[in-house]
Amino acid sequence: MPREGPRYDPAMADDGPGPTIQIPRWIQLVGLPVLLVLAFLLARTLGHVLFLFLTASVIAFTLNPLVRDLTRIRLPRSIAVLVVYSVFVAAVVALFVAIGIVAFDQARSASDRIDEYVTEETSTGQTAAEEDIDSLQAWLDDHGLERIRIRQRFNESIDSLSAGEISGYAQDAIAFAQGAAISVVLLFFSLILVVISIYMLLDMQRLERSIDARFPPHGGPPLTQQIESALWGYVKGQAILSTVIGTSAGVGMWILGKTGLVEGADDYALLFGLWTAFIEVIPYIGPWLSAVPPAIYALVVDPVSVVWVALLFLFIYQVEGHVVVPNVMASALRLHPLLVIFGLLAGGELYGIAGVLVALPTMAGLRAIWEFFRTRVRFERWDEGAPEVPVEVELEPPKVEPPKAASGSG
Repeated sequence: MPREGPRYDPAMADDGPGPTIQIPRWIQLVGLPVLLVLAFLLARTLGHVLFLFLTASVIAFTLNPLVRDLTRIRLPRSIAVLVVYSVFVAAVVALFVAIGIVAFDQARSASDRIDEYVTEETSTGQTAAEEDIDSLQAWLDDHGLERIRIRQRFNESIDSLSAGEISGYAQDAIAFAQGAAISVVLLFFSLILVVISIYMLLDMQRLERSIDARFPPHGGPPLTQQIESALWGYVKGQAILSTVIGTSAGVGMWILGKTGLVEGADDYALLFGLWTAFIEVIPYIGPWLSAVPPAIYALVVDPVSVVWVALLFLFIYQVEGHVVVPNVMASALRLHPLLVIFGLLAGGELYGIAGVLVALPTMAGLRAIWEFFRTRVRFERWDEGAPEVPVEVELEPPKVEPPKAASGSG
């Protein structure tokens, strides 16, 4: 039976910070720039391969604590890896399938409703959209805002669309979403990725022993466990955040629909909640994007009802920013917002939606690596002057002149 790697025991940790590695000034001046250029060329040439290994590393370090727990109950590591990975794959596939069935069914229903609202005429000879626009235009005229010609703009936009074209655009959007979801699933469970992550899990003990032998933990957990802790902190915090905000958006839209403030919103509350929970994975930008589909729906159903949707999401943003995020995500990333935005843009440029999803866990792991080596690596300071060289100086004793004889008359 394979033996599990060394565990961190606080009682056995060294009292001191341990030795540090000093990087001389000449390496900083020559070696580091050359290393950065080589890393850029390697990433440019092998970007796809590096991304696969990064994704596999994130999966392996995230699942390794579960594998370690199973090995503690005398289960061989190979069997533990098989059990944990099978459960992980089944859970993710089931989640995507469940969300896909519900979300895409409601999305198609919503697109048909919008198409009917804009194109089908009622008993008055107008569409429901035209009636609502006429009511809004009349309200503007009654309040001295007749210069705002919403009716004219709306009629020009509708006339430029043929019957069924709106539904076609909606179907194209649904097809794009389906393709994006399928690409994410295929990325995470492509054969190469599965093989790499499984090999990493099976070989994690040797990696832990090798790192601990070269960089022993001084007063803290080993490097691998710090990476695992950072990843699990991000995953748990993001799961709680997405659940809370997505549920709030879904319940809020359901209440708006039931009270008649946004007609029909209760029928698609689950769709809006799932969208909000999914898009919350993207920090800073995601919360604003989450309000776009509900606002468009409210604008089409009744232009005035978009105000209620805006108030709902404004309230959700306030709760998120002042209550949920400070208490849930305070220690998840601990990165500067510019670094987070750079990571998201880089991940999206490298591999689209999948790159955005993998970017933040990768940055959380890199933060753990930085904190581990920050106390172990020291750069030689450039403002330190050259050492003083002692100079021998011969000192001659001062010459003492003999006193002069006093002259006087005898």
